[in-house]
Amino acid sequence: MIGILYFLCLLSSTTAWGHVGRWGEANQRNGTDGGTGDKCSCKAFLPSSTFHIQDLEAVEEVAVEVNHKLELELGKMETYENKIPAYVVKIANLTMEIEKMENDPEAVNETSTESMKIQIKQAEALVVELQSSVQGSAAVFESLRETVTSQMSTLTQLEKKYDKNLVLQTHRDYIQIQLKLDECERRHREIFHPNIGSCAHAGIIRVSQPIVSQINAHLNAAYKFGAWGKDSKPLHGRESMYWYSGYTSAAITDIRFYNNYKDLILRNHIQHHNMQSSWYGTGNNVVVRGNALYYQRSSPFSMAKVNFTSMKYDYRIIPQASTKFSYAHSPNQNFDFAADETGLWVTYASDETGGRLVLAKINELSFGIEKEWQTSVYKPGVSNAFMVCGVLYAIRTADIQMEEIFYMFDTKTQREHFISVPFERFQESYVSLDYNPTDQKLYMYSNGYYVNYHLWFNYTTKAIEDTPALRIE
Repeated sequence: MIGILYFLCLLSSTTAWGHVGRWGEANQRNGTDGGTGDKCSCKAFLPSSTFHIQDLEAVEEVAVEVNHKLELELGKMETYENKIPAYVVKIANLTMEIEKMENDPEAVNETSTESMKIQIKQAEALVVELQSSVQGSAAVFESLRETVTSQMSTLTQLEKKYDKNLVLQTHRDYIQIQLKLDECERRHREIFHPNIGSCAHAGIIRVSQPIVSQINAHLNAAYKFGAWGKDSKPLHGRESMYWYSGYTSAAITDIRFYNNYKDLILRNHIQHHNMQSSWYGTGNNVVVRGNALYYQRSSPFSMAKVNFTSMKYDYRIIPQASTKFSYAHSPNQNFDFAADETGLWVTYASDETGGRLVLAKINELSFGIEKEWQTSVYKPGVSNAFMVCGVLYAIRTADIQMEEIFYMFDTKTQREHFISVPFERFQESYVSLDYNPTDQKLYMYSNGYYVNYHLWFNYTTKAIEDTPALRIE
């Protein structure tokens, strides 16, 4: 434990300092200058707020361990990148040999058949080995994420209570670890899921554990309302940019931009736009697309847009949209904007639909509505909703810890499906949740914290029509 020793000296006059004998008491032989009798009384004490060096050492030890594990995983990534092309060649050659045998059965003999069986078993063993390694890496990443999140929380608490400078270097080390972990996951994803941007799948089949970055840029738990994420259609050179907008109420008054994840964590914004007061918004389900913010305007009640390249504002009134219907966890969630691989969307509810969700496709050039679909989902019973590949997904609260993706509506087939994909909620409530097609993640703003989730999709050839569905006319 590091204690900082403080001295309190009380001088009766401008005298020479007496010699201090033991800590905490004035030496009885306090000197005098010229026999004036002036005395100096000195006291020493330890402050009540002492810095627990053991806590910092423990965090540093964990950092070393996590960094070592990440180095091992990066090594595995290199091995995977080398092995997979060889596996592909072997399997392709094996497939060609099998096709030859099928086309010329008379040329097949017992020896060639046995040889082929051995090759097939060898290929199968290679695939099983690779699959086991992949699953192991995914589990390691998830475990390391949880560890890093926990240690970052500890560091934040130490910074608040004690000398920030003592903690700063360790905090920086953990930021580097987070960046290395992101790189590991990115390479893992590129190797085994090289289909970001592709819609050749049959929907979401799994959601990861919540990945918690930290509390908002204000470092203030009172900023419970807001949103964060990445531009879903970034301008060239801004692909790694993040944004954040938060407030103490469901108001939209400003937005901050960060060059990358590291700057987001360090709260080093590159731009801070304060909205014009006449263009303030409300609600939390906002998105940034093409360097423009899409949000709900307060007066008049409308969907609004501010382009940060031209700094022009625009809005569109949708007469049938109602202010009566909001999501379960937050007020004023009347317009919910979403962006996916196919474009820009908005959902709302109306009196005519009895509070059921209406999905609309937005023309990004004209900022008008291209087409609308009515769903059977009652909006006040929904926690939130988002779009992926032209499919609307709705979420509801399952219990005190879990959310559930329970509904999907496909705009291509106009069919709705009731599904069950549970995932863990970070805290009791959240106010925004949106999908980003550039990394296939969900971004949640939960009680002032930045939270995100990885998504897994069904890329098998099994069609979604096999799921019981109701056609919406």
